[in-house]
Amino acid sequence: MYDMVYKWLGLIEVKYQIKTLAFVIMPNHVHLLLHLTEYNINLNTVIGNAKRFMAYEFIQRLQRQNEHTLLNTLALACSVKEKAKGQLHKAFEPSFDAKPIYTLGFLNQKLDYIHHNPVSGKWNLADEFTAYPHSSAAYYYEGSIHPRVKITNYCDYWK
Repeated sequence: MYDMVYKWLGLIEVKYQIKTLAFVIMPNHVHLLLHLTEYNINLNTVIGNAKRFMAYEFIQRLQRQNEHTLLNTLALACSVKEKAKGQLHKAFEPSFDAKPIYTLGFLNQKLDYIHHNPVSGKWNLADEFTAYPHSSAAYYYEGSIHPRVKITNYCDYWK
């Protein structure tokens, strides 16, 4: 499912000129550091559209793979109100946590957290945090271009 996040990051770059400064795609969540170049972009709308786009594709893939047990679990997760609106499956949590960044210190704290997430706590997704392929860590620490995401260096905005 990582490919859907990569596709979405490319889409928001083209459609909204939203720059991806840092990211990590984990098995059950995503951390992003985005720069919204236009002040009239509604992040709630952008994320809501992303969730709908990815949920639709996710459900289609599960149906093609005959993953009926998981589809039933996702169907049971829908509330009565969601079902009344026509929602058949609940693929995502309804909210997301967005924090504006106003200082370089806070930005560096978030970069460190994002990049070390694959090797922190219960996660052991790589031997070194820069080796995790679904992250911008190698871009910042080793100068490697990511093959799937156009990363904009945060220094272009924070000097």
